[in-house]
Amino acid sequence: MIAHWPQDTPGLLRLPSGLTVRGRALSKPVPDGPVPTLGVYGLGREPAATAWPQRWVRWPDFGLPRDRDAFRAALEEALVEARTGRVEFGCGGGRGRTGTALACLAVLDGVPAGEAVAYVRQHYSRHAVETPWQRGFVKRF
Repeated sequence: MIAHWPQDTPGLLRLPSGLTVRGRALSKPVPDGPVPTLGVYGLGREPAATAWPQRWVRWPDFGLPRDRDAFRAALEEALVEARTGRVEFGCGGGRGRTGTALACLAVLDGVPAGEAVAYVRQHYSRHAVETPWQRGFVKRF
C-alpha cells in the first residue's frame, strides 16, 4: 500500500526526487489528517510513544546528533520509507534540529551539501537550521 502525504499538508518538504516528508514541532499537537508511517525525532530525551513506528536520534536543543552513525541510518531508513509511506521529522520547535535533519536528507537525495540549508529554508521554513554548527554539520554531511 502506498500512503503519501496530501499536497496541502503543513510542513511538507518535496525533495528533488519527488519524495515528500513532513517536518513539525513536537511541542504542538499532532495535526489532523493522516498519521506518519515513520517518525524520526531529534530530541535530548526519548520522545513520547506514538501509534506509529519512530526512530529517536539523541540530539540536544541547538546542538548536533550525539551518534552520527545512528543519525545517518535513521535518514537512510526514512528515504526508503518515504517511497511508499508518510515520514515525518520533528523536534521541539520544528526548526533547528528538524531543519538540519531535513537538509541532511536533502543531501542524501541529491542536493549539494553546500546548497542544502538554502534548499530547506526555501522549501520548508526560512527559519530552518538555527545555529552555525548546524549549518557546518550539513556542509560536511
